Amino acid sequence: MITLIKLSSLIIFVMLNKFTSDYVVLCISISSFSQLKSMKIVRNLELHIIHSCNLHCESCAHYSNQYHQGLVTLGEAAQWFEQWQGRVQPISFSLLGGEPTLHPQLAEFVPLVKKYFPHSKLRLVTNGFFLERHPDLPRFLRSYPRAELHISIHHDSPEYVSHLQPQLDLVFQWQQEYEISIKILNSQKYWTRRYYGVGSQMEPFADNQPRQSWENCPAKHCLQLFQGQLWKCPPLAYLQLQAKKYSLSEYWQPYLNYTPLSSNCTEPELHEFLGREDESYCAMCPSEPQIFSLPNPIENISVK
Repeated sequence: MITLIKLSSLIIFVMLNKFTSDYVVLCISISSFSQLKSMKIVRNLELHIIHSCNLHCESCAHYSNQYHQGLVTLGEAAQWFEQWQGRVQPISFSLLGGEPTLHPQLAEFVPLVKKYFPHSKLRLVTNGFFLERHPDLPRFLRSYPRAELHISIHHDSPEYVSHLQPQLDLVFQWQQEYEISIKILNSQKYWTRRYYGVGSQMEPFADNQPRQSWENCPAKHCLQLFQGQLWKCPPLAYLQLQAKKYSLSEYWQPYLNYTPLSSNCTEPELHEFLGREDESYCAMCPSEPQIFSLPNPIENISVK
């Protein structure tokens, strides 16, 4: 639920993330609101800047454990942002992957988001393993007043912690030096199964209760910007990568038939798309959360 509060000089949008119990707040001036009121307010818009990952997290909702390659260039991102600028206003804009620190130009995405979505809160979500590759990142984050660096923790084994600790030390040094906002996410605590198997052996759930699947979906407010189009969620968007790489079973075909929203859509089409809740496509995921103990993902520390 998004709550709107109007003060004498400000419009405040308040959103509660029920999975983390965090509130996301978007404050804009009355003068800016007059420019934004024709846009569609969305809770969160996410951009995969790279599809590969250094970890192997079983049942990753983005299929980042399936050895995908490819990245989004700054030019491609700018083109996509320009197409949707003025039409949607994300309360939160998330940069992620894959593992975003594997992108050589990660830091430069921060001012790019700021240019096209200046009123949005920026979330950079990373497992943190390669932050030392981006010495300019804290400077760019500091220039974006509503930017946050989220470190997602996927295991608590000594091996995992020993690999990550130097990067955490670096992050806390950045926090002191640049006064940037840091959040540590215990992702393993809420890890759920989204499908069975991997690669060509991967299969969707067959509960056939799309409404219940949507109600229990951790990604139901994770709108994706992929290939310049809007996609309902990560599992639907990046299923396209799976189909190109692996011979998926016939049970995936209904979900591969999903049609994203292109930027040349009409305003009624945009309104209808963003207003959807459960759809038949939601049946690919479980109707009840399938929480399980995530095996140590560092077993595949190198990208294949």
